[in-house]
Amino acid sequence: MKLLLTVLKRIHKPDVYRRHRRCLSSFARGGLSPLTREGLIVGSSRELVQRFAAQVEVRAAFISEEEEGAFLRELESGLKRKRYEFDHWDDAIHGYRETERVSWGPECEEVLNRVRSVAFPEGSPLLGPVHVLDLDRTGYIKPHIDSVKFCGSTIAGLSLLSDSIMRLVNEDVPSEWLDLLLPRLSLYILRDEARYNFTHEILKDEESVFNGQRVPRLRRISVICRNLPD
Repeated sequence: MKLLLTVLKRIHKPDVYRRHRRCLSSFARGGLSPLTREGLIVGSSRELVQRFAAQVEVRAAFISEEEEGAFLRELESGLKRKRYEFDHWDDAIHGYRETERVSWGPECEEVLNRVRSVAFPEGSPLLGPVHVLDLDRTGYIKPHIDSVKFCGSTIAGLSLLSDSIMRLVNEDVPSEWLDLLLPRLSLYILRDEARYNFTHEILKDEESVFNGQRVPRLRRISVICRNLPD
């Protein structure tokens, strides 16, 4: 870990280095050894991981703990007025609260602009409301594909409060799968075929294992941006 932190310190600005240090500490608390964490994406084959390198991304330490706190300050009061639901209109989510927001404070808006700039093509029309999904510690998201009627080719989500595992499975070839380690403070991006042809899910705490290692799942909030359908 010392060698990895030294490299990060040399190639990144100090604040980004601190984010990576916190991120690595989070992995350590979750039981992941840095020696077995060469990537945040594993799959049924090396070829599949390489083929989807441009369509499936995880950017660790995309936001700072201070930026996470800004989102929580804006969201918690509204979320606390809602109860966790243990069924969903299409049976896709268990143990959740959700909301949508159009307007944000300056600090959160700056982060969301950063998300938009890295995740979506310039000029891409975006879905106006930002979707916020609060998943209880015992909650999970079942395998599903988001409706093409309501969102376009790209989904980008920030992960707050907890590490988690997202699993993608080819709808037509179930033997093809990808597991994404989503560290707290990270950004994930799904594009094109990974968005349309693969189901995605967030694993239950008791199933939360990445590349053979346990990743405890706590309460998780995701802040999700989408573009409009073509």
